[in-house]
Amino acid sequence: MKIGVILPFSGPYAPYGEQISSGIKVYMKEHGDTVAGRKIEMIYKDDTGVAPEIDRRLAQELIVTEKVDMLAGFGMTPSALAVAPLATQSKRPMIVMNAGSATIPSRSPYIVRVSESLPQVTRPMAQWAAKHGVKKVYTLVADYAPGIDTEKAFTKTFEDLGGTIIGSVRVPVTNTDFSSYMQKIKDEKPDAVFMFLPPGPATISFVKSYKERGLRKAGIQMFGTHDLTEETLIDALGDGVIGTITSGYYSAAHDSDLNRKFVKEYKAMFGPDAKINFMSATGYDGMAAIYAVLEKTGGKTDDGDKLMQAFKGLSFESPRGPVTIDAETRDMTQNIYLREVKRVDGQLANVEFDKVANVKAQP
Repeated sequence: MKIGVILPFSGPYAPYGEQISSGIKVYMKEHGDTVAGRKIEMIYKDDTGVAPEIDRRLAQELIVTEKVDMLAGFGMTPSALAVAPLATQSKRPMIVMNAGSATIPSRSPYIVRVSESLPQVTRPMAQWAAKHGVKKVYTLVADYAPGIDTEKAFTKTFEDLGGTIIGSVRVPVTNTDFSSYMQKIKDEKPDAVFMFLPPGPATISFVKSYKERGLRKAGIQMFGTHDLTEETLIDALGDGVIGTITSGYYSAAHDSDLNRKFVKEYKAMFGPDAKINFMSATGYDGMAAIYAVLEKTGGKTDDGDKLMQAFKGLSFESPRGPVTIDAETRDMTQNIYLREVKRVDGQLANVEFDKVANVKAQP
């Protein structure tokens, strides 16, 4: 059985591919490469980042030439959107392991997502802020579908609970200079700034400007989704990020036996200093879902519709906690945790302090 995995392994978003593929490899090491009598062959393809035309070409090659049974991966929203029509045409299940734009599952009946819908992760952050004395917020997001999703979800939820958005800005997704934006935000004197940027150089620059422009000293809190303080970036963000509150479905510091086992196995495979983030968990969980579906179908993969029926309603224990693939949305129903950045044993970590249980990914 062949699974074609499309991820960025080069370019600025290469860490996405590394994290997701590493999670895949940990699961297969733990559970073997044969399930229901079928030996699993993984075929990895590098889409280099935000390059929809490359994603379409790679998916076409995997379907027509390699004759894969399923497609998986998709680190970025444009990648998933580009390949969705091919999944529909070929009736191949497409397991999205990161891309978070809310509309993705609606683009093909053959998409299953094991990561998140960004509004699903964002709403609990807005709810927490409104309930803990935050009255005025300024939002800053990247000007593409995931950023707009988070902005809309945070704004509506926060305002519905009585909060005020005193300003908002959408920045180019490639922007890495935030000094002028930070000065504007500081001058507006919000209680907090809520931000969403794709993890990487832009996030590092944002936090650097936040510190240098004195927003924390001015009492302006920093909020975001888990992308802001994910574990491969957190050391680069430095002490300026301590105290930041984020919402997300996974932290490497999550307190469960399965997560401790996952982290131990991951570090045994990739080194004691290896960083483990939410994308590592979705690679792992994506394979858990695929293996469970193959068990349900007796290893048969010749009928895409039957495979999709097997995915719908699937529940299992993940390193992030209990999860279910909602039969209607084909998105994860899962716990969303509130986390604060602290130093734990000398290392920066996302420490969970509250949760909202069984959050559905509403379209």
